[in-house]
Amino acid sequence: MKRILMALMMLAGLATGAAAEIGDDGLHKQPWMRDTFKDLREDLAEAKAEGKRLVLFVEQRGCIYCKKMHEEVYVIPELSDYIGENYFVVQMNLHGNDVAVDFDGEEAEQSELMRKWGILFTPTLIFLPEEVEEGKTAVQASVATMPGAFGFHTTYDMFVWVNEKRYELDNGEDFQRYHARMFKERQEKGAD
Repeated sequence: MKRILMALMMLAGLATGAAAEIGDDGLHKQPWMRDTFKDLREDLAEAKAEGKRLVLFVEQRGCIYCKKMHEEVYVIPELSDYIGENYFVVQMNLHGNDVAVDFDGEEAEQSELMRKWGILFTPTLIFLPEEVEEGKTAVQASVATMPGAFGFHTTYDMFVWVNEKRYELDNGEDFQRYHARMFKERQEKGAD
C-alpha cells in the first residue's frame, strides 16, 4: 500500500511541473536550493546558524541522471521535506565559470574547483561536517560523497545517515550496513 501511495505522490509531484524547473544556468532547481555567492566558508556558517547541514549538489547542464533525480526522486515529499528541513543546499556547476571560494580560501571558477576536487560525474553530492578544518578543501573535509543517481530509499537513507552523524558512531555500521538494515526493516514492515 505504501508503495502505491509513494508512486501517487511522485506522480503528483511530476504533474505540478516543479521538478522540471530549469534555471538560467541550465540546471534543475528545487525550492530548497540556496542561491549564494558560493563562498563555502560563508555557506557553512549560514547553514550552522540555521541548525542545518551543508551539502553541495554538483550538476551539469543536460545531465540525464540529474534530470532523473530531480523528476523522480527529489520530488517525493518525504525526501524533499527532509532535505528542506535539515540541509542547506548549494548547487555547483561542473562546467560553471562563475567564481566560488573553497574552504581552503582558493577562489576559482567552479569548473576549476571541480577538477581540483576530482569530480568526474554528475550528480555528485558532497556532504560537509559542521566544522571544516582550516586549509582543507570541500572534498577533503567531506563526511560523505554520493556520486551518481540512486533511487529514493538509498538517497533518503544517505541524507538521514549524514544528518544523524552516523559516520561518527563506533558500532561499525557504515552507510552500506545502515542502508541494508533500513532496507530490511522496510521490507519487514511491508513498506518496500
